[in-house]
Amino acid sequence: MGQAQWTAVDAFLDSLVVGEDKVLSGAVAASEKAGLPPIQVSASQGKFLHLLAKIQGAKRILELGTLGGYSAIWMARALPSDGHLVSLEFSPRHAEVASANVARAGLVGIVEIQVGPALESLPKLAESGVEPFDMVFIDADKLNYPAYLDWAVKLSRPGALIVADNVVRGGAVADSLSRDPNVQGVRAYLEAVAANPRLDGTVIQTVGVKGYDGLSIARLDS
Repeated sequence: MGQAQWTAVDAFLDSLVVGEDKVLSGAVAASEKAGLPPIQVSASQGKFLHLLAKIQGAKRILELGTLGGYSAIWMARALPSDGHLVSLEFSPRHAEVASANVARAGLVGIVEIQVGPALESLPKLAESGVEPFDMVFIDADKLNYPAYLDWAVKLSRPGALIVADNVVRGGAVADSLSRDPNVQGVRAYLEAVAANPRLDGTVIQTVGVKGYDGLSIARLDS
């Protein structure tokens, strides 16, 4: 049991329960052609986010880390016609590619991409009096995950879901002595989730085409 088998199982499940989608596969291809790193969620994980948004009845979603817009497209497709997804992206080049992918997906007006450091964009969102979010997806620089969690709590309504990707790090998250800042970032994030009395959360370990990792899922209570 290893990466080859995980990838094969993912391929089988994608063909069976996700299916071929030219818009989404085109978004991946366009991102690769533009030289973006191939670190977007897998198809099965994208469908999982889509279903979470539907189950949640989300009308407003906040995403931290747009990359090529792949996960934004998955989640935005779960929104009602008057829904809105705000995605924060540090790189202007990534945002440019994502905007084109979002446009080809027919989601202009539903997906809004804001460019700049998230820790600058988040306070501006708060100052603008933005309507609280129903779901937050964090998939950006791991060192700032704890700060992103603080903002997710501030900007979300009671009952909102806060989901964070890449929190298992191939199992390294269990190593308290790790000097990897990404590991320390996700450890601090998970510790903050556990310590916050308003958050009720868990972690799901995942294997697949993206290797061994995991998702944190937490619900914000009133």
